[in-house]
Formats: sequence, structure tokens, C-alpha cells
Amino acid sequence: MESMLVQFVVSCLVLLSSCLRNGNAGMTSSFVRSEYPSVDIPLDHKVLAVPKGHNAPQQVHITQGDYDGKAVIISWVTADEPGTSKVQYGTSEKKYEFSAEGTITNYTFYEYKSGYIHHCHVDGLEHDTKYYYKIGSGDSSREFWFITPPKISPDAPYKFGIIGDLGQTFNSLSTLEHYMQSGGQAVLFLGDLSYADRYQYNNIGIRWDSWGRFVEQSTAYQSWIWSAGNHEIDYMPYLGEVTPFKNYLQRYATPYYASKSSNPLWYAIRRASAHIIVLSSYSPFVKYTPQWMWLREELERVDREKTPWLIVLMHIPIYNSNDAHYMEGESMRSVFESWFVHYRVDVVFAGHVHAYERSYRISNIHYNVTSGYQYPIPDKSAPVYITVGDGGNQEGLAGRFRDPQPEYSAFREASYGHSTLEIHNRTHALYHWNRNDDGKKMATDAFVLHNQYWGTNHRRRKLKKHYARKYIDRVAAY
Repeated sequence: MESMLVQFVVSCLVLLSSCLRNGNAGMTSSFVRSEYPSVDIPLDHKVLAVPKGHNAPQQVHITQGDYDGKAVIISWVTADEPGTSKVQYGTSEKKYEFSAEGTITNYTFYEYKSGYIHHCHVDGLEHDTKYYYKIGSGDSSREFWFITPPKISPDAPYKFGIIGDLGQTFNSLSTLEHYMQSGGQAVLFLGDLSYADRYQYNNIGIRWDSWGRFVEQSTAYQSWIWSAGNHEIDYMPYLGEVTPFKNYLQRYATPYYASKSSNPLWYAIRRASAHIIVLSSYSPFVKYTPQWMWLREELERVDREKTPWLIVLMHIPIYNSNDAHYMEGESMRSVFESWFVHYRVDVVFAGHVHAYERSYRISNIHYNVTSGYQYPIPDKSAPVYITVGDGGNQEGLAGRFRDPQPEYSAFREASYGHSTLEIHNRTHALYHWNRNDDGKKMATDAFVLHNQYWGTNHRRRKLKKHYARKYIDRVAAY
């Protein structure tokens, strides 16, 4: 424990100069990227290859399957025939003591016919345990593994990756490979997966398939916590396709029932020491709608004594100083921002804008159409808002930020990359944004995030362990 603490403190001190620089004055980076063209990887490239063997499982991905991390949903596709939907699993490699049966479905989109989509719910798992699993049959079967999160606990350490707007370009590949080297244990995905909607006719389904194979190198081994963006809507009347989110909902399951949600597009999970709420920017959210009513109830269920870190995911950013998608999040801000402040949300992650931006703790909850201060003001109870819509998709970067930089904006840059949030204990986490600099990972923005619940002096005195207190004065406060 002491060695981990020393390592934590050293890391904090290394970050001190960055914290002070980015925490006291807004900064717009002057970095100019020179990376790969924003074009999709060709279908015959090896990273999109179909696995060998007749009817071999492909597009394998897992996500959390319950509220507390003792279950997973394992999903995959078989192209030629349904085959078996059984998952064999156990705690020793190639020794599968248990099995679970899944479901099989398929669908059409225009004239495209999907493969056979398997979803298997595997529950009754032990926390903090490595499981090996096998899917498929005969010579075409495939084997993978995953590690369950630690038991729900206020001081459970955990490292999340944050990725948004990924797509399937070579910039996307750079982001994915860099994330896989980060030590992240699960991904918080901020919407806009495949960008298949930029194609037409049958190529839409084909590019959903290729994206599933592209991300399998990570998604087969750790949970990706999904949220949907505008590129998942796939509303295409010219093709006779008018059911929103059809491709996405068929392929990517979420554990929405576990959090009493009525819709897979919004839900919540608890993982290690974090309570994570996923919202849908493209579903009704005004007062009395199902999403509004669910969020009101879910926020009441949050227990900061058990899961001190309260994290919200959405696609459209509430605060954004880029010309791209400027003010698109205003309607959701007017509905939910007061709740975020009241419940002291720690951080809100969003995508959509193809650039990176981090805010200070600010709010704009005291303004209405007749009175109140009309600009965002510093608010210690508010979350930090972070836009990570820079995964690498074919639409390219959003390079035009508004000038002058708003006072609420701490750091912004138009580059591809990913983030990590490394929770150390109930009071502190380390956040990094890593830029893809000509194909190389560069730590560009970093700070120490203080927990909104346990970070107050009142609650800090309640801690039985005081080891963090004596060190924390040595690092920069955010």
C-alpha cells in the first residue's frame, strides 16, 4: 500500500506544472497535426480481416452485464449459419468449467442481410477474477479472456479509457493501439462507432461489420460501456429505413434492465468505485419523458459512500467552444445541468465535436429568460466537462475554435487522441488526455481530479485513513 501511495504522489508531483498551467488560465493549443488522411481503412486490410474457418465467430465484444460488475454480455456474429450460441468459460486457460446459452437474431437493412448475431449473458462471476472463454465450435472456435472489476468499494482503484467518435480510419487505428498500451481496464465509449452511415445501400451494413472486426482486438478482452451518437441513428427514408438506431441496437447490447431503465440507450452501472450514468442525446429528455424520469430516480439511487465517483456519459457536449456543433447541447444543459450540480457529479464526458476540450468547474444554472446571470460562472459543486470526440473518424478534425476562448474553457486542441481516468481512491483520480502526434502517443493535458463528495473538508474528516491527507497538500488542487 505504501509503495502504491508513493508512486501516486510522485505521479502527482510530475503533473504539478501541467495542473498549474492548465488550471489557472485557459489555453488553446497551437499544435498543428500532420497525420494520416481521414479515409477509412480498406476492407482488405489485415485489421479488418474475417477470422479463418467456416462460420468462425467475429466482431466479438463484451460489456458489463449487470449493475455491479459480476456479469458480462458477450456478443459476436457468425456469417454463414447460426451455429452454437453457447459460451464456455472458466478461470483456467482451456479448462472451461461452466457454460451459458445465448440468443441469436439477425436483421435486414435495405437489401443487406446481417450475419447471425449472438448475445450471451454470463452471470454469477467473481469480482477481480480473470476468466477465459470460448465461442464457436470445432476448428472454427475462438478463445479470449477478460478480467472482472473489483468489488464495489469506495477505495477500489480502477483505470478507465475514454474514447469517442472512433470510426475506422488509420487515425482510428492509432487511437485504438495507443489506448491498448495505456493499461486501461474498461472503455467509456462516447458514441459514434462505425460511421457506416456515411456509406450507402448495402455498404452501410458491410461497414458495421468491418468496424466490429476492427475493434475486436480490444472489445473481446474488456468491457466497453456503450453510448450512442448521431451516427448510430441510421434514419434513411430513401432506403425505406425509418427505425432509429436499428443497426446499433441489434449489435450492441447494454444492461439497461439492471438499472431499471426502459430503454437500452440510457442506463447506469456501478464499477469498482464509480457510478456511471449513460444518457442518450438523441432520445427525448425533457420533463416527464421516460429518460428524464429514469435519471431523476437513478440519481437518487447513487450511494457516494460506496461509489464516490459519479460520472456521466453523453454524446453532445453541454459546454463547447468549437464552431462545430456549437450550442447543440444547450437544450440538454437547460434540463439536466441543475441536477448535475445538485448531486455533485464529478465529470461529464462527451464526444460529437472532433476535437478535445476541458472546462473548469462552472455552471449556468442561475439564468432564466427573465433574470439571473447569463454567463457560466465558477461553481465548486459543478462537474468538469470534457469533450473527447477525437477518436479518428473519416470526417476529420474540427479545427475552428471560437475566439476569444471562453473563460470556462481550460484547455482545447484539435487533435486525435484518447483519455484515461485513473481512480486511486475515494478522494483523488488522475486524468490524462493523450494526443496522437504523427502516430505517437503524447500526454498533452493532465490534472488531478478531486472527488466532489469526499473531497470536501467535512467528509475528509470522516476518513479513517489519513494517509492521503498528508500528501495531497503537496499537489495542485483543481
